[in-house]
Amino acid sequence: MNAETRQQEILEQLAKRGETSIAELSARFDVSEMTVRRDVNQLAAAGLVVRTHGGAAPAASGSFEPPFALRSRTNSEAKRRIAVAIAREVIDGQTVILDGGSTGLAIAEELLGRNLTICALNLRVAEVLSADAATRVMIPGGLIRPGESSVVGSEAEASLRAYRFDAYIMTASAADASAGFTEWNIEDAAIKRTARAASRRTLVAIDSSKFGREAFARICGLDEVDVMVTDASLTDQQRQELSVAGAEILIA
Repeated sequence: MNAETRQQEILEQLAKRGETSIAELSARFDVSEMTVRRDVNQLAAAGLVVRTHGGAAPAASGSFEPPFALRSRTNSEAKRRIAVAIAREVIDGQTVILDGGSTGLAIAEELLGRNLTICALNLRVAEVLSADAATRVMIPGGLIRPGESSVVGSEAEASLRAYRFDAYIMTASAADASAGFTEWNIEDAAIKRTARAASRRTLVAIDSSKFGREAFARICGLDEVDVMVTDASLTDQQRQELSVAGAEILIA
């Protein structure tokens, strides 16, 4: 296992457990504690983890939005599979709204070069999509969230309300049978609600690590979207809870 793969797994374990020790990671990967310390030091230097006495902890508390740099390296393989599955749900010639974040970025890479008109709610996503002239890219007016590069605000919401899109590909920070889909940032949640209302169909792209969690601002209920695409790590209990809540689930 190379250092990049090992560090990815360290981030995923911290996301699930909150904290771990150098000794535990050494045994898990069958490498020396010195090798694990080097991995943890590199992740800490990038601001992705915090060194603790004898171990490591996530850089962000579960009560706050994790930074984009951390999210982009967490569950990356699951997000790629979800992106491939979402791309199959999109028909050439359609008009689509696409969210940002690490999952939105993976989806943009899968849709690049397709005969689509895509309204990007994030500058990173727009930059990826604009690399091929076959894909027509729209950006709504509004404000840019520092760090996230997402487009938010009343002007952005008004821009979306002027159109009727075929599909909205939505991402979310958390999903729960009772709380529904939620976001950390209230402005992001507002633009997502508007995008859903402006679209005939809503497809949610969300990896399984976000189920059973709640963020601050509600987007909508699980039964208010058409399809939810996630990965195979979803537990049987979670599938049951989501089905009871009225969500149609597609496993990537």
